[in-house]
Amino acid sequence: MSAASPTATGNPGYTETMPCKPASARRARLLVSTALHAWGIGELAEVGVLIVAELVNNAIDDTRCRVVRVLVTRPADGVVRIGVADKCKDVPERGDPDDDSEEGRGLFLVEALSRRWGYDRKRWGKVVWAELEAPAKH
Repeated sequence: MSAASPTATGNPGYTETMPCKPASARRARLLVSTALHAWGIGELAEVGVLIVAELVNNAIDDTRCRVVRVLVTRPADGVVRIGVADKCKDVPERGDPDDDSEEGRGLFLVEALSRRWGYDRKRWGKVVWAELEAPAKH
């Protein structure tokens, strides 16, 4: 695994570009866990790794991307944002799975675990993100 590198946004952050392959979900979970523990909020790691795994898997399953970029930032006091960027311009939609369906529940899970989620359209694609409430920075 390559080391996470801090972003230069002025906000604390970690980011890594990964192949758009199932093995990248594990790398994304490690990145999120590393960031949260480095910030002293490891208690959010269990939820954070579930969220990033769903977002990465959605990018893999629903786009024809070759790479995804995982971002873990603290854009405001008390907020952790986990994002997955890809070059597909299609926006995510929550599925409407029936009780017997084995797919289509990822964004329901993201919504249930996060304080809010959404996406930002970019000229080159999009970033799908979810936010967690975090202890305020000191």
